[in-house]
Amino acid sequence: MGSLFFFILLLSLVPRSHSFYGDVAQDFKNKEDTLEVKVNKLSSIKTLLPYDYYSLGYCKPPVITNSALSLGEVLRGDRIKNSIYTLKMGEAEYCKVACRVKLDANSAKKFKEKIDDQYVVNMILDNLPAAVTFEASDWNGNKSKIPVTSLPVGRKGYATEGSEERHFIYNHLRFNVMYHEDPETKFSRIVGFEITPYSVNHEYNKWENEKTELVTCTPNSDLLISNLPQEVDTDKEVVFTYDVVFESSDVKWESRWDSYLSKGAGNQIHWLSMFNSLWTLLLLSGVVAMVMVRTLYKDINSYNQSLETEDEAQELTGWKIVHGDVFRPPQNANLLCVCVGNGVQVFGMMLITIIFGLLGFLSPLNRGGLITAMVILWMFMGLFAGYSSARLYKMFKRTQWKKIALKTAFMFPATFFVIFFVLNAFIWEEKSSGAVPFGTMFSLLLLWFGISAPLVFLGSYFGFKRSPIDDPVKTNEIPRQIPERPWHNIKLLLSMLFGGILPLNAVLTEFLSIWTSIWPDQYSFGFLFMAFVILLVTCSEMAILLCYFQLRTQDYNWWWRAYLTIGSSGLYMFSYSIFYFFTDMEIEKFVSVILYFGYMLMGSFAFFVLTGTIGFGACFWFVRKIYSSVKFD
Repeated sequence: MGSLFFFILLLSLVPRSHSFYGDVAQDFKNKEDTLEVKVNKLSSIKTLLPYDYYSLGYCKPPVITNSALSLGEVLRGDRIKNSIYTLKMGEAEYCKVACRVKLDANSAKKFKEKIDDQYVVNMILDNLPAAVTFEASDWNGNKSKIPVTSLPVGRKGYATEGSEERHFIYNHLRFNVMYHEDPETKFSRIVGFEITPYSVNHEYNKWENEKTELVTCTPNSDLLISNLPQEVDTDKEVVFTYDVVFESSDVKWESRWDSYLSKGAGNQIHWLSMFNSLWTLLLLSGVVAMVMVRTLYKDINSYNQSLETEDEAQELTGWKIVHGDVFRPPQNANLLCVCVGNGVQVFGMMLITIIFGLLGFLSPLNRGGLITAMVILWMFMGLFAGYSSARLYKMFKRTQWKKIALKTAFMFPATFFVIFFVLNAFIWEEKSSGAVPFGTMFSLLLLWFGISAPLVFLGSYFGFKRSPIDDPVKTNEIPRQIPERPWHNIKLLLSMLFGGILPLNAVLTEFLSIWTSIWPDQYSFGFLFMAFVILLVTCSEMAILLCYFQLRTQDYNWWWRAYLTIGSSGLYMFSYSIFYFFTDMEIEKFVSVILYFGYMLMGSFAFFVLTGTIGFGACFWFVRKIYSSVKFD
């Protein structure tokens, strides 16, 4: 009964999808069919705090209906609702009156704050986000359209020359709906949705609600007679209007997302970044190949051939002399097992998420689908986390596998949950729609305790039940003294810092791309997959190279060093986020600063665990490989 409950809970959190495009195409048979424009959250890259659309004094429909949301949408702060904008298929309308609103002091203050904080409105038609365009004129009077990603609440400017800077609201929207008509069935499908905003100080003689005849525009054309913008101030009356234009398009429904996902010059930046990372990878591969082929391989062969007498066997130098200590369990071995297990969990989650994205299962139409998939995959990857940590734990000749399973199941997730809970408290204080409701928090806890933790214990049980991993060489009972070398600690610190530069360089462009496309849900999974592969190879080669140089100095404490050296990429990522904050971000509010660095801390910590585990796994394979190739007595 309990398993059925958790299965039903899991299904309720899965994003709703039917195909790559995430939904079934809606056919509009008649020209009288109704099209409903929905509104989503107000968002701002300047504050990172989303708000409900109706938290401002916009026109409201008689009954506000909330759309059902997936887990990812709730975590993103989405609040999708119906609006007063209702269109009829194929019917053009101009100067359509939506409502009028008289701004009191509080409403005017909110509008001004949202304009200052660069808030944008997210609108949806037929599950397609609005692409916003602005009309601009050059010196010759030629008009052109400038595309942007979202609809700003308003702008700051000057009503007349020499006047003070004021706030103006975009109260007139021109909806341009592109549709594709099937030549056989004559059914139409929505393939594009654009909005051109205007700020118009509307005037009228007599108010008759929707039938009001405005002086500033005409219902027969898209001509706007008034050039004065609508100012936002106390006791100002704002009339909200809109135009509707339908345009036939050759774009088919299956290709309607292409214009959103194509990034133009952005793709060139991705390719240049990939070539840069590949050249770095080739250079690093050349160095590793030289060490392996010219140095290590010859060293192993010459030693195995000369191992004939006892006197020659005692002439061990370099990495071979520590063969009796290289597999000695490190200090804090339990913590290392936990870190490796959680790293395997993060690695599995990211790998399968990227593969799902490549196969088209994570459609951009499913807002929040990526976050939902990552949360669910994280839960199921707990099986591999428990298995890997238990296998390593048993290799260290330890027996309390339940203790290590408990730490693996709760240490890393608890750290994330505490940070997330604190950040959510700040969001609650700001009354933002980004605050995760109590029911969702409770659902996450149920998934954690009901699915992830039991899978970790199950994986630990099977991992500990298997026979232990045998060391290729015997470990001496008495530890060998590591030779003291000048500047040892400084060299250790430098190697740890140096080891994290190249892995971060491999994914830096994709990191920036993901950060700037969190809100629109536009992901380049192809580039992301290539960056992930380059990251995997770069981390492995750097770990092997640094591990080899360490063993040559007769330092056999490689376990933690392999993890921390490559894991220092997370430190570099957080450092870069600080640089990015002061150079490109315009965040001023204290809560927004806390949110930014809180999110970056969580992401950098996850990147530390991921790269550290990759480096440890590569070094673990390398050490076992070279010491199993030498014939020790």
